[in-house]
Amino acid sequence: MSGAGKKVADVAFKAGKKIDWEGMAKLMVSDEARKEFATLRRAFDEVNNELQTKFSQEPEPIDWDYYRKGIGSRLVDVYKQAYDEIKIPQYVDTVTPEYKPKFDALMVELKEAEKISLKESERLEKEIADVQELKKKLSTMTADEYFAKHPELKKKFDDEIRNDYWGY
Repeated sequence: MSGAGKKVADVAFKAGKKIDWEGMAKLMVSDEARKEFATLRRAFDEVNNELQTKFSQEPEPIDWDYYRKGIGSRLVDVYKQAYDEIKIPQYVDTVTPEYKPKFDALMVELKEAEKISLKESERLEKEIADVQELKKKLSTMTADEYFAKHPELKKKFDDEIRNDYWGY
């Protein structure tokens, strides 16, 4: 196997170890997202396995002397010469240098979006808890108790009454 193919297989293997699949799975909210994530993980594992098995093995060297004994040296020498002249092009990775900065920028953006999303989730959970508490107390709550929780509404109503604005 060529050095470049082995290098690609090694990089893919190391990258697979660095991915926090369990942590990312916890961030999935919907069933559809979980299904897509599972499909992505399966595809990654299949490609990584393929790279590890197919491209990490060195081909067995050809025993030219064995063939010389059975076939004859002139014919084997012709094949050996042709085999030695085969030049397999080395893989030159031009894609990774181009897209790695973009990927890194997206990862930074993702982390920032994750922080914002977690803060928004906390705010919404608090708001939901407040609404549920309000729903439980609504039938027995007085206007003073409500205005104590929402002073901005009390100020608005007091201003409307003071300015003789009754909403029509």
